[in-house]
Amino acid sequence: AALAITDECSLAGVVRAHLRARAIGLPLLIGAQFSLREAFGDDSRLVLVACSRNGYGNLSELVTRARMRADKGSYRLLADDLAEGLDDCLALLVASPAVAVDPAAGAPNPLPDSPCARLLHQARFLRERFEGRCWLGVPLLVRGHDAALLERTRHIAAATGLPRVAAGDVLYHVRSRKTLQDTLTAIRLNTPLAGLGYALAPNAEQHLRSRLRLARLYPAALLEETLEVAARCRFSLDELRYEYPEEIVPPGHTPTSWLRTLVFEGVPGRYPDGLPPAVAAQIEHELALIAELKYEPYFLTVADIVHFARARGILCQGRGSAANSAVCYCLGITEVDPARTSVLFERFISRERNEPPDIDVDFEHQRREEVIQYLYAKYGRHRAALTATVISYRSRSALRDVGRALGIDAQRIEQLARAHQWWDRSVQPERLREAGFDPDSTVARQWLELAGALRGFPRHLSQHTGGFVIARDRLTRLVPVENAAMPERSVIEWDKDDLDALGLLKVDVLALGMLSAIRRALELIGQRRGLPLRIQDIPAEDPATYEMISRADTVGVFQIESRAQMSMLPRLR
Repeated sequence: AALAITDECSLAGVVRAHLRARAIGLPLLIGAQFSLREAFGDDSRLVLVACSRNGYGNLSELVTRARMRADKGSYRLLADDLAEGLDDCLALLVASPAVAVDPAAGAPNPLPDSPCARLLHQARFLRERFEGRCWLGVPLLVRGHDAALLERTRHIAAATGLPRVAAGDVLYHVRSRKTLQDTLTAIRLNTPLAGLGYALAPNAEQHLRSRLRLARLYPAALLEETLEVAARCRFSLDELRYEYPEEIVPPGHTPTSWLRTLVFEGVPGRYPDGLPPAVAAQIEHELALIAELKYEPYFLTVADIVHFARARGILCQGRGSAANSAVCYCLGITEVDPARTSVLFERFISRERNEPPDIDVDFEHQRREEVIQYLYAKYGRHRAALTATVISYRSRSALRDVGRALGIDAQRIEQLARAHQWWDRSVQPERLREAGFDPDSTVARQWLELAGALRGFPRHLSQHTGGFVIARDRLTRLVPVENAAMPERSVIEWDKDDLDALGLLKVDVLALGMLSAIRRALELIGQRRGLPLRIQDIPAEDPATYEMISRADTVGVFQIESRAQMSMLPRLR
Protein backbone atom coordinates (compact mmCIF):
# COMPACT_ATOMS: atom_id res chain seq x y z
CA ALA A 1 0.00 0.00 0.00
CA ALA A 2 1.06 3.59 -0.60
CA LEU A 3 -0.51 7.01 -0.24
CA ALA A 4 -0.05 10.07 -2.47
CA ILE A 5 -0.50 13.61 -1.21
CA THR A 6 -1.35 15.95 -4.08
CA ASP A 7 -2.67 19.28 -2.80
CA GLU A 8 -3.67 21.83 -5.41
CA CYS A 9 -0.58 23.72 -6.62
CA SER A 10 0.99 23.35 -3.20
CA LEU A 11 3.54 21.36 -1.23
CA ALA A 12 2.65 23.08 2.04
CA GLY A 13 1.46 19.91 3.78
CA VAL A 14 4.00 17.39 2.57
CA VAL A 15 6.38 17.63 5.54
CA ARG A 16 3.70 16.79 8.10
CA ALA A 17 2.42 13.99 5.89
CA HIS A 18 5.98 12.70 5.46
CA LEU A 19 6.62 12.61 9.21
CA ARG A 20 3.38 10.77 9.92
CA ALA A 21 3.83 8.31 7.07
CA ARG A 22 7.39 7.58 8.13
CA ALA A 23 6.26 6.96 11.70
CA ILE A 24 3.81 4.24 10.61
CA GLY A 25 5.94 2.83 7.77
CA LEU A 26 3.62 3.91 4.95
CA PRO A 27 5.23 4.77 1.57
CA LEU A 28 4.30 8.34 0.65
CA LEU A 29 4.21 9.76 -2.86
CA ILE A 30 4.87 13.50 -3.08
CA GLY A 31 2.99 15.43 -5.73
CA ALA A 32 0.60 18.25 -6.58
CA GLN A 33 -2.45 18.69 -8.76
CA PHE A 34 -3.33 21.57 -11.04
CA SER A 35 -6.48 22.83 -12.68
CA LEU A 36 -6.17 22.99 -16.48
CA ARG A 37 -8.84 25.68 -16.75
CA GLU A 38 -6.43 28.44 -17.80
CA ALA A 39 -3.98 26.25 -19.69
CA PHE A 40 -6.59 24.40 -21.79
CA GLY A 41 -9.97 25.93 -20.93
CA ASP A 42 -11.17 22.70 -19.36
CA ASP A 43 -12.11 21.28 -15.96
CA SER A 44 -9.71 18.36 -16.22
CA ARG A 45 -6.95 18.17 -13.64
CA LEU A 46 -3.29 17.30 -13.94
CA VAL A 47 -1.63 15.36 -11.12
CA LEU A 48 2.18 15.38 -11.08
CA VAL A 49 4.12 13.02 -8.79
CA ALA A 50 7.88 13.17 -8.15
CA CYS A 51 9.90 10.03 -8.91
CA SER A 52 13.25 11.35 -7.65
CA ARG A 53 14.99 14.29 -6.01
CA ASN A 54 15.36 15.92 -9.42
CA GLY A 55 11.67 15.39 -10.14
CA TYR A 56 10.76 16.92 -6.79
CA GLY A 57 12.87 19.98 -7.59
CA ASN A 58 11.17 20.35 -10.96
CA LEU A 59 7.74 20.05 -9.34
CA SER A 60 8.65 22.61 -6.68
CA GLU A 61 9.78 25.06 -9.35
CA LEU A 62 6.55 24.53 -11.31
CA VAL A 63 4.47 25.32 -8.23
CA THR A 64 6.61 28.42 -7.68
CA ARG A 65 6.15 29.68 -11.24
CA ALA A 66 2.39 29.21 -11.10
CA ARG A 67 2.12 30.90 -7.71
CA MET A 68 4.47 33.81 -8.41
CA ARG A 69 2.54 34.97 -11.47
CA ALA A 70 -0.65 35.36 -9.39
CA ASP A 71 -1.71 37.16 -6.23
CA LYS A 72 -1.41 35.46 -2.87
CA GLY A 73 -3.84 32.57 -2.52
CA SER A 74 -4.16 31.79 -6.23
CA TYR A 75 -2.08 30.47 -9.12
CA ARG A 76 -1.91 30.44 -12.91
CA LEU A 77 -0.67 27.36 -14.74
CA LEU A 78 -0.02 27.93 -18.45
CA ALA A 79 0.40 25.39 -21.22
CA ASP A 80 3.93 26.74 -21.76
CA ASP A 81 4.83 25.58 -18.24
CA LEU A 82 4.38 22.00 -19.46
CA ALA A 83 5.92 22.46 -22.90
CA GLU A 84 9.19 20.75 -21.97
CA GLY A 85 7.62 18.25 -19.61
CA LEU A 86 9.00 17.76 -16.12
CA ASP A 87 11.86 15.30 -15.95
CA ASP A 88 11.50 12.58 -13.32
CA CYS A 89 7.82 13.35 -12.73
CA LEU A 90 4.84 11.16 -13.56
CA ALA A 91 1.72 12.78 -15.02
CA LEU A 92 -1.88 11.71 -14.46
CA LEU A 93 -4.49 13.51 -16.55
CA VAL A 94 -7.69 13.11 -14.52
CA ALA A 95 -10.86 13.28 -16.61
CA SER A 96 -13.58 15.68 -15.52
CA PRO A 97 -17.17 14.45 -14.95
CA ALA A 98 -18.21 16.47 -18.01
CA VAL A 99 -16.61 13.80 -20.21
CA ALA A 100 -19.16 11.23 -19.05
CA VAL A 101 -22.15 13.42 -19.91
CA ASP A 102 -20.75 14.94 -23.11
CA PRO A 103 -23.61 14.80 -25.65
CA ALA A 104 -21.10 15.08 -28.50
CA ALA A 105 -19.29 11.88 -27.50
CA GLY A 106 -19.53 9.30 -30.26
CA ALA A 107 -20.86 11.78 -32.80
CA PRO A 108 -19.43 11.52 -36.33
CA ASN A 109 -18.11 15.09 -36.18
CA PRO A 110 -17.82 16.09 -32.49
CA LEU A 111 -17.40 19.75 -31.68
CA PRO A 112 -13.73 20.70 -31.15
CA ASP A 113 -14.53 22.33 -27.82
CA SER A 114 -16.59 19.46 -26.43
CA PRO A 115 -15.32 17.87 -23.17
CA CYS A 116 -14.24 14.66 -24.93
CA ALA A 117 -12.44 16.56 -27.70
CA ARG A 118 -10.61 18.72 -25.17
CA LEU A 119 -9.57 15.69 -23.12
CA LEU A 120 -8.27 14.02 -26.27
CA HIS A 121 -6.23 17.13 -27.11
CA GLN A 122 -4.79 17.32 -23.59
CA ALA A 123 -3.93 13.62 -23.62
CA ARG A 124 -2.00 13.97 -26.88
CA PHE A 125 -0.24 17.10 -25.63
CA LEU A 126 0.90 15.40 -22.41
CA ARG A 127 1.78 12.10 -24.09
CA GLU A 128 4.38 13.89 -26.22
CA ARG A 129 5.89 15.71 -23.24
CA PHE A 130 5.71 12.92 -20.67
CA GLU A 131 6.53 10.03 -22.95
CA GLY A 132 6.31 6.72 -21.13
CA ARG A 133 5.27 8.36 -17.87
CA CYS A 134 1.74 9.64 -18.47
CA TRP A 135 -1.61 8.06 -17.56
CA LEU A 136 -5.26 8.87 -18.05
CA GLY A 137 -6.83 9.03 -14.58
CA VAL A 138 -10.37 7.70 -14.17
CA PRO A 139 -12.25 8.74 -10.98
CA LEU A 140 -15.20 6.41 -10.33
CA LEU A 141 -17.24 8.03 -7.56
CA VAL A 142 -20.62 6.23 -7.93
CA ARG A 143 -22.38 9.21 -9.43
CA GLY A 144 -24.52 7.53 -12.06
CA HIS A 145 -22.18 7.99 -15.00
CA ASP A 146 -19.28 5.71 -14.06
CA ALA A 147 -19.98 3.31 -16.94
CA ALA A 148 -20.02 6.17 -19.46
CA LEU A 149 -16.78 7.60 -18.05
CA LEU A 150 -15.09 4.21 -18.32
CA GLU A 151 -16.24 3.78 -21.90
CA ARG A 152 -15.25 7.25 -23.08
CA THR A 153 -11.85 7.22 -21.42
CA ARG A 154 -11.30 3.79 -22.99
CA HIS A 155 -11.74 5.32 -26.45
CA ILE A 156 -9.41 8.23 -25.62
CA ALA A 157 -6.80 5.85 -24.19
CA ALA A 158 -6.96 3.75 -27.35
CA ALA A 159 -6.59 6.85 -29.54
CA THR A 160 -3.57 8.18 -27.64
CA GLY A 161 -1.88 5.03 -26.38
CA LEU A 162 -2.08 6.22 -22.78
CA PRO A 163 -2.76 3.61 -20.10
CA ARG A 164 -5.66 4.28 -17.75
CA VAL A 165 -5.24 4.32 -13.98
CA ALA A 166 -7.70 4.41 -11.08
CA ALA A 167 -7.91 7.88 -9.52
CA GLY A 168 -9.44 8.08 -6.05
CA ASP A 169 -9.87 11.89 -5.92
CA VAL A 170 -9.73 11.65 -2.12
CA LEU A 171 -10.61 14.70 -0.02
CA TYR A 172 -11.13 13.18 3.45
CA HIS A 173 -10.15 9.99 5.21
CA VAL A 174 -13.54 8.62 6.31
CA ARG A 175 -17.06 8.94 4.94
CA SER A 176 -18.31 10.81 8.02
CA ARG A 177 -16.14 13.84 7.14
CA LYS A 178 -18.30 14.68 4.11
CA THR A 179 -20.26 17.32 6.04
CA LEU A 180 -17.07 19.02 7.17
CA GLN A 181 -15.74 18.94 3.60
CA ASP A 182 -18.94 20.60 2.38
CA THR A 183 -18.51 23.27 5.03
CA LEU A 184 -14.93 23.94 3.93
CA THR A 185 -16.15 24.23 0.34
CA ALA A 186 -18.70 26.84 1.43
CA ILE A 187 -15.99 28.74 3.31
CA ARG A 188 -13.61 28.60 0.34
CA LEU A 189 -16.25 29.82 -2.11
CA ASN A 190 -17.64 32.37 0.39
CA THR A 191 -21.13 31.03 -0.26
CA PRO A 192 -23.63 29.54 2.23
CA LEU A 193 -24.12 25.79 1.97
CA ALA A 194 -27.69 26.25 0.81
CA GLY A 195 -26.51 28.15 -2.26
CA LEU A 196 -23.68 25.88 -3.42
CA GLY A 197 -25.75 23.63 -5.68
CA TYR A 198 -23.57 21.49 -7.95
CA ALA A 199 -20.41 22.75 -6.22
CA LEU A 200 -21.14 20.11 -3.57
CA ALA A 201 -20.41 16.46 -4.26
CA PRO A 202 -23.60 14.37 -4.41
CA ASN A 203 -22.23 11.58 -2.21
CA ALA A 204 -19.44 10.74 0.24
CA GLU A 205 -17.27 8.59 -2.04
CA GLN A 206 -14.22 10.87 -1.92
CA HIS A 207 -12.78 9.13 1.13
CA LEU A 208 -10.05 6.50 1.48
CA ARG A 209 -11.94 3.45 0.26
CA SER A 210 -10.89 -0.10 1.02
CA ARG A 211 -9.20 -2.24 -1.61
CA LEU A 212 -12.25 -4.50 -1.63
CA ARG A 213 -14.50 -1.53 -2.34
CA LEU A 214 -12.18 -0.31 -5.13
CA ALA A 215 -12.04 -3.79 -6.65
CA ARG A 216 -15.82 -3.75 -7.00
CA LEU A 217 -15.75 -0.42 -8.84
CA TYR A 218 -12.67 -0.51 -11.06
CA PRO A 219 -11.50 -2.93 -13.72
CA ALA A 220 -8.47 -4.85 -12.45
CA ALA A 221 -6.19 -3.31 -15.09
CA LEU A 222 -6.77 0.20 -13.76
CA LEU A 223 -5.94 -0.86 -10.21
CA GLU A 224 -2.80 -2.66 -11.38
CA GLU A 225 -1.57 0.59 -12.93
CA THR A 226 -1.66 2.24 -9.50
CA LEU A 227 0.99 -0.26 -8.40
CA GLU A 228 3.11 0.72 -11.40
CA VAL A 229 2.84 4.40 -10.47
CA ALA A 230 3.76 3.71 -6.84
CA ALA A 231 6.68 1.47 -7.82
CA ARG A 232 8.24 4.24 -9.92
CA CYS A 233 8.00 6.91 -7.21
CA ARG A 234 10.83 6.30 -4.75
CA PHE A 235 11.51 9.87 -3.68
CA SER A 236 11.44 10.76 0.02
CA LEU A 237 11.79 14.14 1.70
CA ASP A 238 14.63 12.57 3.69
CA GLU A 239 16.71 13.04 0.53
CA LEU A 240 16.58 16.83 0.79
CA ARG A 241 19.92 18.38 1.68
CA TYR A 242 20.34 22.01 2.65
CA GLU A 243 23.49 23.96 1.81
CA TYR A 244 24.36 27.45 2.98
CA PRO A 245 25.52 30.17 0.58
CA GLU A 246 29.20 30.11 -0.32
CA GLU A 247 29.72 33.88 -0.56
CA ILE A 248 29.80 34.30 3.21
CA VAL A 249 33.27 32.66 3.21
CA PRO A 250 36.07 34.57 1.42
CA PRO A 251 38.57 32.77 -0.85
CA GLY A 252 41.31 30.96 1.02
CA HIS A 253 39.11 30.14 4.00
CA THR A 254 36.80 27.36 5.04
CA PRO A 255 33.68 28.11 7.10
CA THR A 256 35.54 26.81 10.15
CA SER A 257 38.63 28.96 9.67
CA TRP A 258 36.66 32.08 8.77
CA LEU A 259 34.39 31.79 11.81
CA ARG A 260 37.45 31.44 14.04
CA THR A 261 39.04 34.47 12.38
CA LEU A 262 35.98 36.66 12.92
CA VAL A 263 35.59 35.56 16.54
CA PHE A 264 39.15 36.44 17.47
CA GLU A 265 39.00 39.67 15.47
CA GLY A 266 36.17 40.65 17.78
CA VAL A 267 38.01 39.74 20.99
CA PRO A 268 40.03 43.00 21.39
CA GLY A 269 36.87 45.09 21.18
CA ARG A 270 35.19 42.97 23.84
CA TYR A 271 38.22 42.42 26.09
CA PRO A 272 40.66 45.34 25.65
CA ASP A 273 42.59 44.26 28.77
CA GLY A 274 43.11 40.74 27.46
CA LEU A 275 41.03 37.62 26.98
CA PRO A 276 40.28 35.88 30.31
CA PRO A 277 41.47 32.24 30.29
CA ALA A 278 38.00 30.96 31.20
CA VAL A 279 36.43 32.79 28.26
CA ALA A 280 39.18 31.58 25.93
CA ALA A 281 38.45 28.01 26.98
CA GLN A 282 34.73 28.60 26.49
CA ILE A 283 35.32 29.97 22.97
CA GLU A 284 37.38 26.91 22.02
CA HIS A 285 34.71 24.60 23.42
CA GLU A 286 31.98 26.37 21.46
CA LEU A 287 33.94 26.48 18.20
CA ALA A 288 34.69 22.76 18.45
CA LEU A 289 31.02 21.87 18.95
CA ILE A 290 29.89 24.24 16.19
CA ALA A 291 32.41 22.66 13.81
CA GLU A 292 31.36 19.14 14.80
CA LEU A 293 27.71 19.92 14.04
CA LYS A 294 28.65 21.93 10.91
CA TYR A 295 26.80 25.07 11.98
CA GLU A 296 29.58 27.52 11.04
CA PRO A 297 27.73 28.91 7.96
CA TYR A 298 24.72 29.70 10.11
CA PHE A 299 26.78 31.78 12.55
CA LEU A 300 28.56 33.49 9.65
CA THR A 301 25.24 34.39 8.03
CA VAL A 302 23.83 35.91 11.21
CA ALA A 303 27.09 37.79 11.84
CA ASP A 304 26.99 39.18 8.29
CA ILE A 305 23.44 40.47 8.80
CA VAL A 306 24.34 42.07 12.14
CA HIS A 307 27.46 43.69 10.68
CA PHE A 308 25.39 45.12 7.82
CA ALA A 309 22.89 46.61 10.28
CA ARG A 310 25.56 48.12 12.50
CA ALA A 311 27.35 49.60 9.48
CA ARG A 312 24.09 51.35 8.53
CA GLY A 313 23.47 52.56 12.07
CA ILE A 314 20.51 50.22 12.53
CA LEU A 315 20.11 49.19 16.16
CA CYS A 316 19.97 45.44 16.62
CA GLN A 317 20.29 43.03 19.50
CA GLY A 318 20.59 39.26 19.75
CA ARG A 319 18.51 37.66 22.49
CA GLY A 320 17.30 34.36 23.86
CA SER A 321 19.53 31.36 24.43
CA ALA A 322 22.14 32.80 22.03
CA ALA A 323 23.13 35.09 24.91
CA ASN A 324 24.75 31.99 26.45
CA SER A 325 27.35 31.95 23.68
CA ALA A 326 30.81 33.50 23.94
CA VAL A 327 31.12 33.13 20.16
CA CYS A 328 27.98 35.24 19.62
CA TYR A 329 29.32 37.83 22.06
CA CYS A 330 32.65 38.16 20.26
CA LEU A 331 30.90 38.30 16.88
CA GLY A 332 28.88 41.28 18.12
CA ILE A 333 25.56 39.45 17.88
CA THR A 334 24.75 39.56 21.61
CA GLU A 335 25.77 41.85 24.48
CA VAL A 336 25.98 39.39 27.39
CA ASP A 337 29.58 39.04 28.59
CA PRO A 338 30.29 35.40 29.53
CA ALA A 339 33.10 36.61 31.81
CA ARG A 340 30.55 38.34 34.05
CA THR A 341 27.77 35.77 34.00
CA SER A 342 27.31 32.07 34.49
CA VAL A 343 26.24 30.95 31.02
CA LEU A 344 25.33 27.47 29.86
CA PHE A 345 26.20 27.13 26.18
CA GLU A 346 24.46 23.74 25.93
CA ARG A 347 21.15 25.51 26.47
CA PHE A 348 21.81 27.12 23.10
CA ILE A 349 23.45 24.25 21.20
CA SER A 350 23.64 20.68 22.41
CA ARG A 351 24.97 17.57 20.76
CA GLU A 352 22.43 15.45 22.61
CA ARG A 353 19.35 17.52 21.68
CA ASN A 354 20.11 17.31 17.96
CA GLU A 355 18.29 20.60 17.31
CA PRO A 356 19.56 23.36 15.04
CA PRO A 357 20.57 26.64 16.72
CA ASP A 358 18.12 29.52 16.75
CA ILE A 359 19.58 33.02 17.02
CA ASP A 360 16.84 35.62 17.40
CA VAL A 361 18.05 39.09 16.41
CA ASP A 362 15.81 42.12 16.96
CA PHE A 363 16.14 45.13 14.67
CA GLU A 364 14.50 48.51 15.13
CA HIS A 365 11.14 48.12 13.49
CA GLN A 366 11.31 51.31 11.43
CA ARG A 367 14.41 50.07 9.57
CA ARG A 368 13.99 46.29 9.60
CA GLU A 369 12.82 46.42 5.98
CA GLU A 370 16.31 47.63 4.98
CA VAL A 371 17.75 44.41 6.38
CA ILE A 372 15.17 42.28 4.57
CA GLN A 373 15.84 43.99 1.26
CA TYR A 374 19.60 43.58 1.87
CA LEU A 375 19.09 39.82 2.04
CA TYR A 376 16.99 39.81 -1.13
CA ALA A 377 19.59 41.95 -2.92
CA LYS A 378 22.57 39.88 -1.76
CA TYR A 379 21.19 36.41 -2.40
CA GLY A 380 18.41 37.04 -4.92
CA ARG A 381 14.75 36.16 -4.61
CA HIS A 382 15.45 32.76 -6.13
CA ARG A 383 17.67 31.94 -3.12
CA ALA A 384 16.09 33.80 -0.19
CA ALA A 385 12.54 33.97 1.14
CA LEU A 386 10.62 34.41 4.36
CA THR A 387 9.35 31.41 6.29
CA ALA A 388 5.61 30.81 6.41
CA THR A 389 3.47 30.41 9.47
CA VAL A 390 0.34 28.27 9.44
CA ILE A 391 -2.72 30.14 10.67
CA SER A 392 -5.00 27.52 12.20
CA TYR A 393 -8.61 27.76 13.23
CA ARG A 394 -9.28 28.78 16.81
CA SER A 395 -12.62 28.74 18.54
CA ARG A 396 -13.76 32.19 17.46
CA SER A 397 -12.58 31.99 13.85
CA ALA A 398 -14.17 28.54 13.52
CA LEU A 399 -17.47 29.82 14.91
CA ARG A 400 -17.42 32.76 12.51
CA ASP A 401 -16.56 30.83 9.34
CA VAL A 402 -18.90 27.91 10.06
CA GLY A 403 -21.69 30.31 11.01
CA ARG A 404 -21.37 32.10 7.69
CA ALA A 405 -21.30 28.76 5.85
CA LEU A 406 -24.58 27.80 7.55
CA GLY A 407 -26.16 31.11 6.56
CA ILE A 408 -26.58 32.39 10.12
CA ASP A 409 -27.11 36.12 10.57
CA ALA A 410 -23.77 37.96 10.81
CA GLN A 411 -24.77 39.95 13.91
CA ARG A 412 -25.75 36.82 15.83
CA ILE A 413 -22.52 35.09 14.74
CA GLU A 414 -20.46 37.98 16.06
CA GLN A 415 -22.40 38.11 19.31
CA LEU A 416 -21.69 34.45 20.06
CA ALA A 417 -18.07 34.61 18.87
CA ARG A 418 -17.30 37.60 21.09
CA ALA A 419 -18.94 35.93 24.08
CA HIS A 420 -16.76 32.84 23.66
CA GLN A 421 -13.36 33.08 25.38
CA TRP A 422 -10.23 31.23 24.34
CA TRP A 423 -10.11 29.31 27.60
CA ASP A 424 -13.66 27.96 27.23
CA ARG A 425 -13.60 24.26 26.39
CA SER A 426 -16.99 24.55 24.71
CA VAL A 427 -19.70 27.12 24.07
CA GLN A 428 -21.89 27.41 27.14
CA PRO A 429 -25.69 27.01 26.66
CA GLU A 430 -26.39 30.38 28.28
CA ARG A 431 -24.22 32.13 25.71
CA LEU A 432 -26.18 30.47 22.93
CA ARG A 433 -29.41 31.71 24.50
CA GLU A 434 -27.97 35.23 24.79
CA ALA A 435 -27.30 35.13 21.04
CA GLY A 436 -30.90 34.06 20.40
CA PHE A 437 -30.35 30.32 19.84
CA ASP A 438 -31.99 27.33 21.42
CA PRO A 439 -29.04 25.12 22.53
CA ASP A 440 -31.06 22.03 21.60
CA SER A 441 -31.95 23.21 18.10
CA THR A 442 -30.57 21.41 15.06
CA VAL A 443 -28.84 24.55 13.78
CA ALA A 444 -27.09 25.25 17.08
CA ARG A 445 -25.93 21.66 17.51
CA GLN A 446 -24.64 21.47 13.94
CA TRP A 447 -22.89 24.84 14.26
CA LEU A 448 -21.04 23.85 17.43
CA GLU A 449 -20.21 20.37 16.17
CA LEU A 450 -18.70 21.63 12.91
CA ALA A 451 -16.85 24.50 14.60
CA GLY A 452 -15.37 22.06 17.10
CA ALA A 453 -14.24 19.73 14.31
CA LEU A 454 -12.68 22.64 12.43
CA ARG A 455 -10.70 23.93 15.40
CA GLY A 456 -7.01 23.24 14.81
CA PHE A 457 -7.39 22.90 11.03
CA PRO A 458 -5.01 25.02 8.93
CA ARG A 459 -6.87 28.07 7.63
CA HIS A 460 -4.24 29.79 5.49
CA LEU A 461 -0.53 30.50 5.18
CA SER A 462 0.88 33.77 6.42
CA GLN A 463 4.42 35.08 6.61
CA HIS A 464 6.61 34.52 9.65
CA THR A 465 7.52 37.59 11.66
CA GLY A 466 11.05 37.47 10.29
CA GLY A 467 12.35 33.95 9.70
CA PHE A 468 14.49 33.83 6.54
CA VAL A 469 15.65 30.77 4.61
CA ILE A 470 18.71 31.29 2.42
CA ALA A 471 20.06 28.61 0.07
CA ARG A 472 23.29 28.10 -1.86
CA ASP A 473 21.44 27.25 -5.06
CA ARG A 474 17.85 27.81 -6.10
CA LEU A 475 15.64 27.75 -3.03
CA THR A 476 12.69 26.95 -5.28
CA ARG A 477 14.12 23.48 -5.89
CA LEU A 478 13.89 22.85 -2.17
CA VAL A 479 10.48 24.32 -1.37
CA PRO A 480 7.94 26.33 -3.40
CA VAL A 481 7.99 30.12 -3.02
CA GLU A 482 4.94 32.33 -3.45
CA ASN A 483 4.05 36.00 -3.22
CA ALA A 484 3.29 37.41 0.20
CA ALA A 485 0.43 39.80 0.85
CA MET A 486 2.97 42.59 1.44
CA PRO A 487 4.68 44.10 -1.62
CA GLU A 488 8.29 43.09 -2.31
CA ARG A 489 8.00 39.99 -0.11
CA SER A 490 8.09 36.31 -1.02
CA VAL A 491 7.35 33.38 1.29
CA ILE A 492 8.14 29.68 1.23
CA GLU A 493 5.30 27.20 1.84
CA TRP A 494 6.79 25.65 4.99
CA ASP A 495 6.77 26.89 8.56
CA LYS A 496 9.47 26.69 11.20
CA ASP A 497 8.33 23.27 12.42
CA ASP A 498 8.62 21.87 8.90
CA LEU A 499 12.13 23.32 8.60
CA ASP A 500 13.18 21.91 11.96
CA ALA A 501 11.82 18.47 11.05
CA LEU A 502 13.98 18.35 7.92
CA GLY A 503 17.03 19.92 9.57
CA LEU A 504 16.83 23.14 7.54
CA LEU A 505 18.08 26.34 9.17
CA LYS A 506 16.42 29.74 9.19
CA VAL A 507 17.73 33.14 10.19
CA ASP A 508 15.41 35.28 12.31
CA VAL A 509 15.27 38.97 11.36
CA LEU A 510 12.76 40.33 13.88
CA ALA A 511 11.32 43.81 14.40
CA LEU A 512 11.20 45.52 17.80
CA GLY A 513 9.53 48.88 18.28
CA MET A 514 11.40 49.58 21.52
CA LEU A 515 14.71 49.61 19.65
CA SER A 516 13.33 52.39 17.46
CA ALA A 517 12.37 54.32 20.60
CA ILE A 518 15.83 53.75 22.09
CA ARG A 519 17.49 54.99 18.90
CA ARG A 520 15.47 58.20 19.02
CA ALA A 521 16.30 58.63 22.70
CA LEU A 522 20.02 58.16 22.03
CA GLU A 523 19.85 60.74 19.23
CA LEU A 524 18.11 63.29 21.48
CA ILE A 525 20.57 62.72 24.34
CA GLY A 526 23.49 62.96 21.93
CA GLN A 527 22.20 66.27 20.55
CA ARG A 528 21.85 67.67 24.06
CA ARG A 529 25.29 66.48 25.21
CA GLY A 530 26.99 67.38 21.98
CA LEU A 531 28.49 63.88 21.95
CA PRO A 532 27.10 60.73 20.31
CA LEU A 533 25.77 58.08 22.68
CA ARG A 534 25.60 54.34 22.02
CA ILE A 535 23.81 51.60 23.91
CA GLN A 536 27.21 50.16 24.79
CA ASP A 537 28.13 53.47 26.50
CA ILE A 538 25.32 53.14 29.04
CA PRO A 539 26.76 51.77 32.31
CA ALA A 540 25.51 48.32 33.20
CA GLU A 541 25.23 49.20 36.90
CA ASP A 542 23.61 52.56 37.61
CA PRO A 543 22.36 52.95 41.22
CA ALA A 544 19.64 55.45 40.30
CA THR A 545 18.28 53.12 37.63
CA TYR A 546 18.15 50.14 39.97
CA GLU A 547 16.53 52.26 42.68
CA MET A 548 13.80 53.23 40.22
CA ILE A 549 13.29 49.59 39.24
CA SER A 550 13.10 48.46 42.88
CA ARG A 551 10.30 51.00 43.43
CA ALA A 552 8.46 49.45 40.46
CA ASP A 553 8.55 52.87 38.79
CA THR A 554 8.73 51.21 35.37
CA VAL A 555 5.70 52.33 33.38
CA GLY A 556 6.90 52.47 29.77
CA VAL A 557 10.06 50.45 30.47
CA PHE A 558 10.29 47.58 28.03
CA GLN A 559 9.59 44.10 29.45
CA ILE A 560 9.09 45.20 33.06
CA GLU A 561 6.01 47.41 32.71
CA SER A 562 3.12 44.97 33.15
CA ARG A 563 1.29 44.81 36.46
CA ALA A 564 2.57 41.32 37.19
CA GLN A 565 6.16 42.34 36.56
CA MET A 566 5.83 45.58 38.53
CA SER A 567 4.44 43.69 41.53
CA MET A 568 7.46 41.38 41.43
CA LEU A 569 10.17 44.07 41.11
CA PRO A 570 10.24 45.29 44.77
CA ARG A 571 10.93 41.71 45.84
CA LEU A 572 13.70 41.21 43.26
CA ARG A 573 17.27 41.70 44.43
